[in-house]
Amino acid sequence: MMPAHETNFDAICGPTHNYAGLSPGNLASVAHTNQPSNPKQAALEGLAKMKFLADLGVSQAVLPPHERPDVWTLKRLGFSGSDAQVLDAARKYPALLAACGSASAMWAANAATISPSADTADHRVHFTPANLVTQFHRSLEPATTAAVLKAIFGDESAFAHHDPLVASPHFADEGAANHTRLCPAHGQRGLEVFVFGRRAFSDNPSAPVRFPARQTLEASESVARLHGLDPDHVMFLQQSPRAIDAGAFHNDVVAVGNLNVLMYHAAAFAELEFEKLRGRLEKDECPLFAVAESRVPLADAVSSYLFNSQIVSLPDGTMALIAPMESRDNPRTREFLDDLLARNTPIRQVHFVEVRQSMNNGGGPACLRLRVVLTDRERSLVNPAVFLTDALYESLKKWIDRNYRDRLTPSDLADPQLLDESRRALDELTRVLKLGSIYPFQGGPPYPFPPLRP
Repeated sequence: MMPAHETNFDAICGPTHNYAGLSPGNLASVAHTNQPSNPKQAALEGLAKMKFLADLGVSQAVLPPHERPDVWTLKRLGFSGSDAQVLDAARKYPALLAACGSASAMWAANAATISPSADTADHRVHFTPANLVTQFHRSLEPATTAAVLKAIFGDESAFAHHDPLVASPHFADEGAANHTRLCPAHGQRGLEVFVFGRRAFSDNPSAPVRFPARQTLEASESVARLHGLDPDHVMFLQQSPRAIDAGAFHNDVVAVGNLNVLMYHAAAFAELEFEKLRGRLEKDECPLFAVAESRVPLADAVSSYLFNSQIVSLPDGTMALIAPMESRDNPRTREFLDDLLARNTPIRQVHFVEVRQSMNNGGGPACLRLRVVLTDRERSLVNPAVFLTDALYESLKKWIDRNYRDRLTPSDLADPQLLDESRRALDELTRVLKLGSIYPFQGGPPYPFPPLRP
């Protein structure tokens, strides 16, 4: 076993953070449709969460926002002229403009699925950017995501990068938000658990009726094959249709794991399939924390984002749970967390963080981060400029203060000055993080994602 540690790569909220209500099935996103947002506050809240974790002793790094508004996609859809003329013409199509102006890449849990070298056949860390085809505004992200990951994890001897899956509903992939890795230690081979909402090529015995199931079994199976995972150390579980209909559009809204600990709502998984996982984990004496409906109703779990917390490993060998303020403010979830601390579990601390701007769009602490397990050698090969230090924290804080607005509505996305502000900010950030030319305005990757190489 090679010693390894997990690093949280949190995405910085972009300058176009707004509430356009683009995500059916995400109750918070729809509830805040067209309300004014505060991009500066959103970015500072996310940065403060990163700094808090770093101060706890958790390895922390940053991912940059994406270029928005996405005028390149608007031009592909028939709008012409200068960037300002394209935005002005798109004003007549507010839903399309909002989709091309979304800052949804801030929710990095959807950016990719990552398997550590301890799990893969070639003993490299494998990355597959999510195609996110279920939602148009998110389907615009994979090309930039791939460029960012390659700029950070560039050494091919240690890191393997795959293209996103075929952009078809049959292979709808939502990334790590539907993926959990359970293991005795980060450097040991783990059990990779892929959670899907529907089958694309066969019948679905049960399916949600209110909201769409986003992740397909076929997408999860494809990622496991690409990453060279041992079939004996992979499980595919169906998410409960009831949970999806209650607003758990990703599994990380109703379940969270770390090392050998899994905390989940009793309605998180289709029961027959989950029995296989439960039997395996109980045999390995893994702690399972099931939260009964009578203790925390599913509606409370979704509204408070109790399970969209992060469970992180601390330097002293214990764990801490990083929860949103909404879990503190809900009497049922707060009572559960108080009881959790009173029990003899690996989770010895609970900390509440303020990420309200993100929560208003349906993204809690876990949505904001992408987890990457690295050995010491692999970490030494990562672009060092992205790791959060006190100096980088202060630099990013000043960068946000200089470049972000404190009020934005979806109609403001047509303002060409906002595009100019965003590009200047991103150009500066790529120099700070030493990422090179990753954005289309810098000559970065084209849209759509280039075809598979022969």
